[in-house]
Amino acid sequence: MNAMPKPRDLPRPALAETVVEDFIRAGAHRFAEPLDPNAAAALLAAIRATRAFDASLFQSEAEFDADPQYTGVNPRPGRNLLERFEAQLGFVEQDPAIVEALTALLGADYEILNKKVVCGVPASEVPDWLRQRILGNPVNNLGAYVRPQHRDITYFYGIDFHQDLIDYKAREADFITLYIYLHPVTRADAPLYLLEGSHALGGSVFPHDLTRTGEDSWLYRNGPHGEAAVRQHILTGGTGFAAMWHACTLHGTQPDAADHERISLRYLIAKRHAGRTGMDAVNETLRGPLSLSDTRADLAADGSAVIKHNTVNKA
Repeated sequence: MNAMPKPRDLPRPALAETVVEDFIRAGAHRFAEPLDPNAAAALLAAIRATRAFDASLFQSEAEFDADPQYTGVNPRPGRNLLERFEAQLGFVEQDPAIVEALTALLGADYEILNKKVVCGVPASEVPDWLRQRILGNPVNNLGAYVRPQHRDITYFYGIDFHQDLIDYKAREADFITLYIYLHPVTRADAPLYLLEGSHALGGSVFPHDLTRTGEDSWLYRNGPHGEAAVRQHILTGGTGFAAMWHACTLHGTQPDAADHERISLRYLIAKRHAGRTGMDAVNETLRGPLSLSDTRADLAADGSAVIKHNTVNKA
């Protein structure tokens, strides 16, 4: 009789299978191996050469108050720094593990909805007047305050737990977020805080109903769709670290406590056609809605914040 194989001799499941299982269970997948660190470092150097990531990014208080603009301040076609570096993005978009994972979830003809550079601005470079003004805001997207010529990058100073469905009213959660660190990210570098399993309750209006239950655990409620005990995982990693998550998975960041900016890439990638894919298997397990007619309740009509509450800063 042949001996049973030892655990280390058992074949590892295919990445495609693992990714779908991870999304069903946790609403996210962290890649075991980093993307090409040399290519990531080269792109980082090219991005840093475009500007100083310091207080010179920002308007003065008088300049902002003379013409406050809270909307239309994020990167867009024609004003997106990554358009200048398309030739350097192959280490992401053609990486075999990335392609296999995306194909498993979204089908072979998946499409990139959006890609951009995201910068966590360190506290030391945010002007004093601005820090006082945004203190306690749940979403500190700094695009409104930076000079117009620098709005080809998204800048932030901490973002409360949210779903990426937040920017897509009435769209079904048929897309994922892919995030890549271009340099090592520690606890001090505004890493992503991700709540594994939070996707299971489907879409919910921001800000979300969360109660801390332990050092790395929360109770998440979504009205009539129930509640879930979810686990907090802090995404730290080296150059080329990559992770992706469901559009309904809660995640956020605290303000950058380091003495330097945190620069990363963020992709939103979606199904293109109606054929069945791994995402359909994932979404069939959700207990809440796959789309929302309204996604947030924290903004005034002009886009300014009307709620002073931030949960992730207590994590």
